[in-house]
Amino acid sequence: MRTIYLLLLVALAALVESHNENRRRAKRELLRRSKRRWVLSTIELEEEAEGKYPLKISQMFNNMSGDHHEFRISGMGVDEPPLGVFEIDSHTGDVYANRPLDRELYPKPFHIKFDILHLHTGNKLDKELAFDIELKDKNDNPPKFDPPKVTENVMESTRTSDLSVLLNVNDIDKENTPNSQTTVAILSQTPKEPKIGIREINVKQFRLTVDGCFDYDKVKKYEVVLKANDLGTPVQSSTGTVVLNIIDTNTHLPTFKDKMHHGEVQEAFIKEDILRLKVEDKDTPNTPGWRAVYFFVSGNEEGNYKIDTDPTSNDGILSLVKKKDYEKTTIAKLKVGVMNEEPITVCKDFKDGGKDSEPTPDTADIEIKVIDVNDPPVFDKDPADIYQKEEEEPGKLLYQPQVHDAEGDKVRFELVEDPADWVTIDEATGEITSMKKMDRESPFVDNTTNIYQIVVKAVDDGEPSATGTCTIRIHLNDINDNAPQLVFKSAILCGNKGNKIMVEANDSDIHPYGGPFTFSLGGDDKTLAERWKLDPSTGIEAGLVSLKPLPYGTYPVPLVIQDQQNLIGQDTVEVTVCDCGDKEMCNDKELLSTNLGSAGIGLILGALLLFLLLLLVFMCQCVKKQFAIPISEDEGNQTLIKYNQEGGGSECKAVPNLPLPLPLTPTQSEAVTDGIKIATKQMSKSAAVMSQDIDMYSSYEQTMMNSHMASMSMHHQRDSMRSQGGQNMYSAWNTNRTNSYQGGSSRYHYSLTQRSSQRVADHLDRRLHTIDGNLVDHPAYRPREYAYEGLGSRSASLDELSLSDYGQDFNFLNDLGPRFKTLGNILQQKIHEKNLQF
Repeated sequence: MRTIYLLLLVALAALVESHNENRRRAKRELLRRSKRRWVLSTIELEEEAEGKYPLKISQMFNNMSGDHHEFRISGMGVDEPPLGVFEIDSHTGDVYANRPLDRELYPKPFHIKFDILHLHTGNKLDKELAFDIELKDKNDNPPKFDPPKVTENVMESTRTSDLSVLLNVNDIDKENTPNSQTTVAILSQTPKEPKIGIREINVKQFRLTVDGCFDYDKVKKYEVVLKANDLGTPVQSSTGTVVLNIIDTNTHLPTFKDKMHHGEVQEAFIKEDILRLKVEDKDTPNTPGWRAVYFFVSGNEEGNYKIDTDPTSNDGILSLVKKKDYEKTTIAKLKVGVMNEEPITVCKDFKDGGKDSEPTPDTADIEIKVIDVNDPPVFDKDPADIYQKEEEEPGKLLYQPQVHDAEGDKVRFELVEDPADWVTIDEATGEITSMKKMDRESPFVDNTTNIYQIVVKAVDDGEPSATGTCTIRIHLNDINDNAPQLVFKSAILCGNKGNKIMVEANDSDIHPYGGPFTFSLGGDDKTLAERWKLDPSTGIEAGLVSLKPLPYGTYPVPLVIQDQQNLIGQDTVEVTVCDCGDKEMCNDKELLSTNLGSAGIGLILGALLLFLLLLLVFMCQCVKKQFAIPISEDEGNQTLIKYNQEGGGSECKAVPNLPLPLPLTPTQSEAVTDGIKIATKQMSKSAAVMSQDIDMYSSYEQTMMNSHMASMSMHHQRDSMRSQGGQNMYSAWNTNRTNSYQGGSSRYHYSLTQRSSQRVADHLDRRLHTIDGNLVDHPAYRPREYAYEGLGSRSASLDELSLSDYGQDFNFLNDLGPRFKTLGNILQQKIHEKNLQF
């Protein structure tokens, strides 16, 4: 038992000893760690340091270093950009820089972390430490102008003060050190005057100054060279250039070329550009310092004249803006001055001999001669106001104008404007008298002012005559001369919606002769009051109410309308009662069945008449296009025809002998109808070139004549045709139509009634349609030979006639028809009366 206690005591003692040892070890480690937590001081490295690289810059220590330990660094310049700048010897702790560094590229310190690791396990044996590497600046950069060359515009009027030129100088060496502190000085100036200096605003900004005045006329451009130095060792410097362009300003006043000017104007006339004033200015043209501004010094107190500047020539343009009176002024004297838009600037140091005063503007004198002309008569009152009551009896004297003429000429009066033709004027006295009643409600009266305006003129007898005008305003006072009337004569009462409509009245008269009105039912129909009532019955409009349902239709309702002065007007409103459906107007079918009054019937009848008229015109046009060339039929007339008419005879022309294209048998060439035998014409071979065309004409004429003779039961006749120059055309439709009959060697002519040119044109169109479309080979377009043999007889030569080869039967001469018999009887009577022998 005792042995057990002893063992326990030994074990307890060993445990206490072990605990104390651990406490001592922990205390030692705590002290060591506290020592290792110290932050290392900043390491300085001169920028761009000279020497052999890698260059040792420092050495790291740790109590834990040994054979199984290694040093390691990380951070900026190691494994962070810029990479590979710094490294450490893992065994000795020496820190190296691998290349030279420029502080201006890395102005901030390099922050680097330091660790000690177990060589085999890579575990950290101690807490992480850190140190900074800062580059020490050296003066390796000169101050520079930004930009190195500056060009500025400087006004000539700039006086001793700062110029607008601001210079920026920058040195990239470390701030707030002598290496970056700068001074600026002027190396040279061209030209030398005025003296240009420089003033420091802050360490990086400078401004140019000038001591004196610029003269644009002498120097227009300056060049200044500046030098900037820093305060470092060694001193670094650079240069910059400033170019100053001088801008011309108003340093010269304009001067008049002539000191005296003369002009003339006619009295009572306004005139532009009486004369021009010319000036000289040495400043740059078309600048504010060159543009002239003219002003009156004296003589224009009444504002009769004005003077403007010509923007191109800089001349002063004098104009008369108010009429001059010769009787008051014969010669006007003016004094005019001139200056510039821009105020004058004077350099007292160089240009004015030290005087601090501005030059005075130049002046010139002007004399304007006023030429006397005939002054127009002047009305004492213009306009003149007259107050007149409307509808007064004509013949009343309204107004007599008073005029005076400066020359004392005789004056006559005329009306210029009298739109309603209500007044007349006495030419000698100017008395204006009414000749008609004046109506205030007339459209010639301004309904807003109730003014009727007339214009009169007074004309003197001077040379030349002059005219003055006057406006006379006649104010027309209203009377109650217009009865109230309905505005709308018809209204729609929707029977399916209500039983009331509003009717509105109007009165052309104004207050107190107008509304509000009093409405009542009028007319003699006693049943009217059983159907209608008025509610309300007073006001501008009244309500017309149907007392009972009314069949659809139109109902005239006479109304009596009374104005404020009890003037009564009677009018009738046509009320259409209908079914409006969902709308506010009658349905279309309802309106058609119930509202077709006399006006609607009249419109329908008018439309029908217009349709019939158009139809008649259309039929007439159609009839005109279907025509033939009929033979005048006088058989049943039995009236005497006047044959001794000797005017306007047709010209005789030879009928070309054209042969028929088709051979005819004697049976075909001779035919007798009603005792008249018609022979076929035989054309000569001389016109054979026209045979085809004549054949077409002949066939057409034969068809036309057969159709006409069958309808009129007249003698068969054949129309002769003529062709001039080989062209296909009819001869003029003369008053005599010629039919030829050839029996051996005889030929006779028959008259044909003249037809209109339109029918001839239509006939030619139909004939041309039948002709072959090939106009090139057409006979009418073939060449022909003509021989000029002088002017012969207009009558056809008998030699040109060819004799027919067919039988000659003259029996048809025994009976030539009623027309020839009438003519023969007349001629026979004349032969017997004059004892003529054949």
